[in-house]
Amino acid sequence: MGIFAYNVRINPSRRRSITLQVAFSMTQNPAAVQKKITVLNQHNEKLVGVLHDTGSMEIVVLCHGFRSSKDFNTMVNLAVALEKEGISVFRFDFPGNGESEGSFQYGNYRREADDLHSVVEYFNGANRKVTAVLGHSKGGNVVLLYASKYHDVHTVINLSGRYNLEKGIAERLGKDFLEIIKKDSFIDVKNRAGNVDYRVTEESLMDRLNTNMHDACLQLDKGCRVLTVHGSADEIIPVEDALEFDKIIPNHKLHIIEGANHCYTSHQTELTPVILPFIKEGLQHSAAELGQ
Repeated sequence: MGIFAYNVRINPSRRRSITLQVAFSMTQNPAAVQKKITVLNQHNEKLVGVLHDTGSMEIVVLCHGFRSSKDFNTMVNLAVALEKEGISVFRFDFPGNGESEGSFQYGNYRREADDLHSVVEYFNGANRKVTAVLGHSKGGNVVLLYASKYHDVHTVINLSGRYNLEKGIAERLGKDFLEIIKKDSFIDVKNRAGNVDYRVTEESLMDRLNTNMHDACLQLDKGCRVLTVHGSADEIIPVEDALEFDKIIPNHKLHIIEGANHCYTSHQTELTPVILPFIKEGLQHSAAELGQ
């Protein structure tokens, strides 16, 4: 283990050249600090996140899944693992989740991609650069949708995302969900105690049904590197979805973790060895592009 470094010359909008030394340490970074940051999205809602700041210009952004938060153990564990390698990480809550403002919505896939764009723009404005985005479950869909629309982040990690968003709905809402929602305009999803957990509106359901991941993946730049990681024993989204992504994404790497469930409950330690090298490769590509 050691450190490799190289000089990168860039031309910012201030019309003067500056030279940065980019260094990646393969050992723990004792100077890293964690700080809470608030970012305004396009709807003037505050998105709350935690920046694991190692001082690197490059930042990896982590996106949680459905009804989850930045404090989901996979997000925290990956953030700490990357931080130890000298890579800055930002994990945040989407609107209506965790500490962020806004109301929770069942769909909102493309709107959450726009929320991610607000985060990327925030760090670009602070003279940092988001070089990779990673999302788990619904977050996996969001980072792919983001890359298909904005084309400014070229390392994308899809952790257990769903390929066909028409599937998996009946399991949550019941097999007659379309009839019920067209009659009542909403469905209340209740927990085991019989209390309303969340409400699904017709608009948010249609948002999900009208989000086509196949079409979105065809819009990805060929230079956009995508890693899909999926558990072979995923009980929420079948591993076959990962195989479908592998068929259509042009610059794609697939890794199946044997025996892992949707939340990688017993396989957390197997994620970092797969994801970290892919992110580091992307950092090298990014630095090489800047040096051209």
